[in-house]
Amino acid sequence: MLYNEHVGSEATLQVAVSRLNQVRDEIAKVIVGQDDVVQGVLICLIASGHVLLEGVPGLGKTTLLRTLARALQLRYSRIQFTPDLMPADIVGSMVIETDDRGGKNFRFQPGPIFSNLVLADEINRATPKTQSALLEAMQERTVTSGNTTHSLEAPFLVMATQNPIEMEGTYPLPEAQLDRFLMKILVCYPTHAELARIIERTIQREEVHLSAVLDRDTIFEVRNVCRQVLVAPHVSEYAIRLVMATQPDQREAHEVARKYIRYGSSPRGAQALVECGRVLALMRGRFHLSTDDITTIAPAVLRHRIILNFDGHADGQTPETVLAEILHGVTAQASAA
Repeated sequence: MLYNEHVGSEATLQVAVSRLNQVRDEIAKVIVGQDDVVQGVLICLIASGHVLLEGVPGLGKTTLLRTLARALQLRYSRIQFTPDLMPADIVGSMVIETDDRGGKNFRFQPGPIFSNLVLADEINRATPKTQSALLEAMQERTVTSGNTTHSLEAPFLVMATQNPIEMEGTYPLPEAQLDRFLMKILVCYPTHAELARIIERTIQREEVHLSAVLDRDTIFEVRNVCRQVLVAPHVSEYAIRLVMATQPDQREAHEVARKYIRYGSSPRGAQALVECGRVLALMRGRFHLSTDDITTIAPAVLRHRIILNFDGHADGQTPETVLAEILHGVTAQASAA
């Protein structure tokens, strides 16, 4: 067991870190590079959140979640989002059954959302009505059909993907749904060396054997260990200042936020900074959260929670460039204090 009466012990910490490293090693047998992406998905899983991956096709987004499911002994399902996909295709529907006596009754047939790891592939291709079918599942971990509410089995992670370059036939994700994602991670092209390793593995064509290194109970134990990570008042204050600096109407707003941001991060952004930061601190072998942890995960946590105004788009700004300036300003403020 990872969790015992010796709360915060060094042995507990090392076992938790070792378990997480084992998962990363198993994923590395299939996925070449993409360390930041793998780390981000693991952080979201341990922090009980969801992750949005943005990248062009062919970068291994689908393979990553399938590999993660095999390494963690979790149920996996894939939903291909298309314009004609209906909400019932995701959450399930009521079907009529006939018993031995010829009587008819309704039975709920669960949809693919009833899994531990759900891949929502090309989520921005579905209509807003279908996209909204995910809202209740992602926030409440429940699905309502008729007058009955069904609970989803924990752990539950939605990993959605979207293509940033092909805009024809797509629907932008509503802000309310974007806010439900704990992180938005950008999946980049592999480097020259990584692409060489990918080609080498393609030529070899050997069947990769993956070991199941974690199960549901162990994931819950690692989550309990993460809850022991201490958050000092000054670190919590740093996360709050960072979020407030993105809100153009606030007194603490950064000047670039007042100029280029239409809507800043919601309170969920501050919560996500702390929760994701605690998991990252644990991965780095510490039982205390630092401002450096917050700074590291801030772009992934906040980039989808800020909306630029017309001036921002006109001046060629992106959430990344705006966040970089805000991070620099808030960090300089914290250092001077």
